[in-house]
Amino acid sequence: MSDLNAWFLALRPKTLPASLAPILLGSALAFADGSFNPAAFFLALICALLLQVAVNFANDLFDGQKGVDTQQRLGPLRGLQLGLIKPEQLQKGLGLVLGGALVSGFLLAALVSWWLLVFGLASLIAALAYSGGPWPLASRALGELLVLVFFGWLAVMGSYFIHTQKLTLDAFVYATLVGLLSAAIMLINNLRDRHTDAAAGKKTLVVYLGEHKSRLLYRLLLLTAPLLHWSQNPRLEELTWLPLLLIFPLLLLLFRWMGHLEGKELNRMLALTSLMLLIYSLSQSLILVLG
Repeated sequence: MSDLNAWFLALRPKTLPASLAPILLGSALAFADGSFNPAAFFLALICALLLQVAVNFANDLFDGQKGVDTQQRLGPLRGLQLGLIKPEQLQKGLGLVLGGALVSGFLLAALVSWWLLVFGLASLIAALAYSGGPWPLASRALGELLVLVFFGWLAVMGSYFIHTQKLTLDAFVYATLVGLLSAAIMLINNLRDRHTDAAAGKKTLVVYLGEHKSRLLYRLLLLTAPLLHWSQNPRLEELTWLPLLLIFPLLLLLFRWMGHLEGKELNRMLALTSLMLLIYSLSQSLILVLG
């Protein structure tokens, strides 16, 4: 495997829809309300992507140093784990990505409101504190909650705010929908890694709940998507039924697979859950823009 492929693995491209989806949906909601700032949109998109990559780099770095990522790992291989990326190289990469996120976040705050720096700083701290520091949040069963807050509420409502300078109940409901689906992605990741996490002392929500309750929770999180969508579109008129139609086959498949898939097979579920989030967000954003 080449060094370039190792860095591609470190990017974790299958996780990037979790950062793209909320920015698209929040901006589409703003467009539907008659407000859209192209410069703010692109800056928010760049900042969100860089923060997601920073979380991925930091997770690889800190988990590698703590012995969480071992040869028994069931998830996709990591460059650091394979010895293709050195810790100091990953540290430099993390610094560059965080620097890019700071610059884009600063420009966004200068364009919209300096109050955005507060939320940007909170996102930066969360990215590092998720796996690092003296009290890593991922080891305190807070991973899914953090995803709901930062990839749901903050990302969707924040991207709505940068265009409109206001917040609405609609934005909150869609933010919750995206956040809970993103939390499902985190949950399936932790379900796959539960044995190695427990052995390394990483107490995720799955480690606390156990396998059976975690599988039930995953299914509940998936159900929130159609329910919250229907609450916003009770009559399902003017193509508002389309997102549900598009994600329904994936929803059924994931419900079925959750009953029996195990180990490395869960990687397929993680990828498809991420794909479902992206499909929903893209289709709903398109309907909002066209509507």
